[in-house]
Amino acid sequence: MKRIVLAAVALSMFAVPMAQAQQRYEAPRHGNYYSQQQKWQDYRKKPAKRHYWSRGKRVPDWQRKQALRDYHRYGLKRPGHGQRWVKVDNDFLLISVASGIIAAVVASR
Repeated sequence: MKRIVLAAVALSMFAVPMAQAQQRYEAPRHGNYYSQQQKWQDYRKKPAKRHYWSRGKRVPDWQRKQALRDYHRYGLKRPGHGQRWVKVDNDFLLISVASGIIAAVVASR
């Protein structure tokens, strides 16, 4: 019986260093907390800036190139000589081809 007890004590002395091996490394977890200062952002839709076109104003060059050829489809009258219909911001403008000055404005339908 004495031999069994001594063998168990000797075996436990060799097993202790194995049980106290170095623990595995875990990197610090910085992503588990939230900052006290939260950035609030307004996600509501903001209304688009709308141009209010009026007769006599000038249309920029880059918007003059979007001419309508099927003006009958939108219920618009035929443009005169030197004029054309342009769709800008869902509005129809009758402009002079040479100068870009607005002759008539028709709101979207």
